[in-house]
Amino acid sequence: MALALPSRAYDLQMLDRPTERARDHGWVYGLPPGIASEQWPLDPVTGYPLMHGFTLLLPDDYRVHGEDIVAVSFFATAPDHNDGGAPDDPEIREAVLARPAHPRLSRMTDILDYEYAALLLTAAEYEGAFATPPAPLALATAERPRWLDVGGASAFFESTPPFAQKMFAAPPRADLTETRAIALTPRASDPNAGKGPQDEYTRQSPPTGYQPYYYYVGGVPGRDNFRPHDWSKDHAHNHLGGTMRPCQAVPEMSPFYIEFEEYFGGYNFGGGNAQLDFRDMKFDWACG
Repeated sequence: MALALPSRAYDLQMLDRPTERARDHGWVYGLPPGIASEQWPLDPVTGYPLMHGFTLLLPDDYRVHGEDIVAVSFFATAPDHNDGGAPDDPEIREAVLARPAHPRLSRMTDILDYEYAALLLTAAEYEGAFATPPAPLALATAERPRWLDVGGASAFFESTPPFAQKMFAAPPRADLTETRAIALTPRASDPNAGKGPQDEYTRQSPPTGYQPYYYYVGGVPGRDNFRPHDWSKDHAHNHLGGTMRPCQAVPEMSPFYIEFEEYFGGYNFGGGNAQLDFRDMKFDWACG
């Protein structure tokens, strides 16, 4: 039976404390839960483990893969391996893709051919112990990513400019298990909940009724006429479903997506943000 479309969107907040699973909706940074080390996705570009960005516990109305799939873990190219375009070493790629994989692993690439991955997790996996990152391939020749030594939170804090460091109340511990909790709050008003984001001029699918967060006074495009809708003004930048605010064009996605900023896991998006469609396993980002 197909899942009904959600009637709500949710704001996601990264809290100033480590996660407490009994009360939170997941965590940013740290390690993924409940998987074997050999199931951790390696990067086909470098041969190192992909960096865990976040694990989100999905509310019931976003469990699009069935009630047994309760969470999604997102993995990304380490920011210190993401610079200008991915080199291609067929030997590393073939060795990585020949390894045993998690049964619900999806791999994605961006416009620069860097790698990302998502794991769909059962309740038992979500409640399981933190995973141990696997050793890199013996073929790996890239410099060791910083997060493997100090954890994703500390690595991002070290490398980011002062304005981004303000996302943290205090410097994170240099530890692989250091996390920041995720709080999930229903949006008071979002007319795009349950509607797949699309641009009315470039869409390739039938219209979903999605509307942008802004309008132009008098219907005349221009900087002086640009206005955000009142219903969008209190929307958080990190969110589950609903209205999208991409830094550039709107990627066409299902209603089951997450939009997030660079600090929500510690990435290199060129100052921009990203979107993960966990129903259709699409990923997109754009620089700011």
